[in-house]
Amino acid sequence: MALKIGIAGPVGSGKTSLIESLTNVLKDKYSLGIVTNDIYTTEDANYLKKTLDLDENRILGVETGGCPHTAIRDDISMNQKAVVELEEKFNPDIIFVESGGDNLSATFSYELIDYYLYVIDVAQGADIPRKKGAGLLFSDLLVVNKTDLAPYVGVYLEQMKEDVANNRKNKPSLFITNKDEKSLEKLVEWVEVLL
Repeated sequence: MALKIGIAGPVGSGKTSLIESLTNVLKDKYSLGIVTNDIYTTEDANYLKKTLDLDENRILGVETGGCPHTAIRDDISMNQKAVVELEEKFNPDIIFVESGGDNLSATFSYELIDYYLYVIDVAQGADIPRKKGAGLLFSDLLVVNKTDLAPYVGVYLEQMKEDVANNRKNKPSLFITNKDEKSLEKLVEWVEVLL
């Protein structure tokens, strides 16, 4: 059985880019599968099929036809079908399940995934950690992405880190940017510890 890691977060927070980066680092070491969710397209799956050096049959796009929360939390049947298909065909070590773009209340059903991370980015506003939301509060890992943009959008990272620590209590968080390989290494380490 594969380790299934859910990745949720608002539109544009960098979910697909994180999957791309993680896959590029992990693909030579582990067998991988990817399931993406979009409401009316398979846009994210198509992008990953073009950019990743990975058998495109290991990347499945689910068209949810409606609320992204439903497909990852309430009626997970479409995603479960995609996960089972990947497990039966490839017996992967890890399957990433990317939610469609959603709001701060998104959570995954643990019948679909084993762990999930929630992605926000600094350009969405420094107040997001204070606004809380189930995804931010209860995810197994909070990823604050695109930290390199902070000076350009008027975000003071130290205050944002303090707000995250206050609201997440003892739950882990990472502040990362694709511009810094060391910050991505911390995310890779988090994934590998779960195996």
